[in-house]
This record gives sequence, structure tokens and C-alpha cells, in this order.
Amino acid sequence: MKPFIFTRIQYTSGDWDTDQRMPSNILHSLVEYTTIPVDQKEKVVQLSSPDLFRSPFCYMSGHKLVEFSVQERDHFKRYVQNGGFVFVDDCNHDIDALFARSFEQEMARTFGPKALQKIPNNHPLYTCFFKFDEGPPTTSFELNGWGDDLVHDYLKAIMINGRIGVLYSNKDYGCEWDYDFRNKRFLAEDNTKFGVNIITYALTA
Repeated sequence: MKPFIFTRIQYTSGDWDTDQRMPSNILHSLVEYTTIPVDQKEKVVQLSSPDLFRSPFCYMSGHKLVEFSVQERDHFKRYVQNGGFVFVDDCNHDIDALFARSFEQEMARTFGPKALQKIPNNHPLYTCFFKFDEGPPTTSFELNGWGDDLVHDYLKAIMINGRIGVLYSNKDYGCEWDYDFRNKRFLAEDNTKFGVNIITYALTA
């Protein structure tokens, strides 16, 4: 089995280089909890590059505008339709902020206006490794009333042939997990466990 590579998508609009400590934190959790072999270094791939198609899992985030070029849109669509998995996380944790609005518009343009749908909280994503009986775990940003002052009790997804191709979150998991992994010992519960589920699902579903 090839080592898992945490691949981040670099896109031309907006700001793609967020939560820089998060990937190593999640990779540490994969080592701690699973037998998945990992490459310890995050890889950044331009959305317009053919290198995109070499990774089964990609991460995309930002605060600002999402507006793909023609080539970026074509690559994103082909990547997902050919079995790739993209986890997209809104750093604003706000359904009315620019990233959320422009990303959802981009997905409607790419896959159709009804492609991005809420997924039920009993979806296999929530039980494929750790069990999350209430659906997506809440982030501290939601509980502290940041962003739109809402706790989003769902995630959205674009389904391709019965599996998630694009997983979309307004909950700001990226910033929630953006800390040095050595600080996990100070947490009552390791909040990166849901990241393990996301990657396990991406590699096995």
C-alpha cells in the first residue's frame, strides 16, 4: 500500500494556504490510530496541474473568492468523477461569507444546481472508523459564536456513483485542527478524530 499523501489544492482565486499546521496534525492522528502508512509531508498541487489526478484525497480551503478558471473547473470535475475525493472546508464558518457563497456557486456551475446536498447524520462517514452518533462534531468556533453564530448540524456533499466525491463543511475544521499535534495531550478529547474518519472514508468507500 502506497503511503497516504495529504494533498492540498492550490487554486488561482482567493486564498488557498490556510491552517498550515493542520495537515501534520491529521497525519499524526492517522499514525496514532490507524495502520494507514503516511507520507509525513503535505503536498501542494495546483488545480490546473495533471498532478492532481495522482492523489485519491485532496483538501481545499480559504476565506475569500472561489472562481475556477476553465482548466481548473475541468480538472476538478474530472478528478471527482473519476473517483477522487475532495474535502472542502470554509474558514469563515459562515454560510453567507464570500468563500461559502462563491464555492457553492462554483459547484452549481460545475456539477449542476442541485448536486451539493446535505448528507444525513447516519451516513457511513460518521461510523467508518470512530463513531459520531450525532453526525459532524461541533467546533469551538461555532460554540463561541464566531462566523454566522450558528452550529451547523450537517455537512454537504456531491455524490458520485453512491459515494462522496466532494465533502463540504461550513464548520471550519481546518482552523479547529490547526495546532501542533504535541498539544493534543491538553485536550480532554482528541478533536482530530473526525479527520481520521474523513480520510478513512476517502480511501475505502
